[in-house]
Parts: sequence; C-alpha cells; structure tokens
Amino acid sequence: QVQLVESGGGLVQAGGSLRLSCAASGRTFSSYAMGWFRQAPGKEREFVAAITGSSNTRYADSVKGRFTISRDNAKNFVYLQMNSLKPEDTAVYYCAAGPRSWYEYPYWGQGTQVTVSS
Repeated sequence: QVQLVESGGGLVQAGGSLRLSCAASGRTFSSYAMGWFRQAPGKEREFVAAITGSSNTRYADSVKGRFTISRDNAKNFVYLQMNSLKPEDTAVYYCAAGPRSWYEYPYWGQGTQVTVSS
C-alpha cells in the first residue's frame, strides 16, 4: 500500500510559477513510476507528466516546455515545477503511483488545487 500527499497548490497570476510536491510512503518508492494528473471543473481527469524510477520522463503536449517533473528517491518525494502558468492550467492536481508501469496508477493522492488568474 502506498499513501500519497500533495502540497504546494495555490493561487497564482498567469505567467507565474508554482512547485507541487508529493510525499509518498513505502520503502519501494524508488522503483515506482510516479505521475501527475489534473482535473478541471466539468472536465475529465487528464495526464500531465510521469517519471520512472530511473527518471525517464514524459509530458502531455499541453505542458511540454513549461512543466518539469522530478523525484528525490532518498526523501520519497516527487515534484512538479510549473512555469509560465496559464488560466487553462487551473485544476485540481493529483499525484499517482504506478508500481508496475507509468501507464497504470492504482494509488492516488487527495489532490491540491491550482488556480491561475488572468
């Protein structure tokens, strides 16, 4: 079982930056793929970024070049650095853990709200 707790959300003006953090429990964290997803009001949850245990990364086209996912396996943290934020980035952001693949995420955090004002 893995528990995930996100933090770092808030209100920011367009063009600004935020850094989301996700604290993970579990001694096998370093082997898990970790992902960030988001869900805007009235929309389905969508993929944002993912990172493997060996730090390979992939991103949604909508955030490529603006967001960076990283991890600290010694501290059991994964981060999402978000730059050049846009109002359309407004959403609840979720951290997820995938023990087997960066396409399957059985473990989810509770989410953190990010609001970007224009």
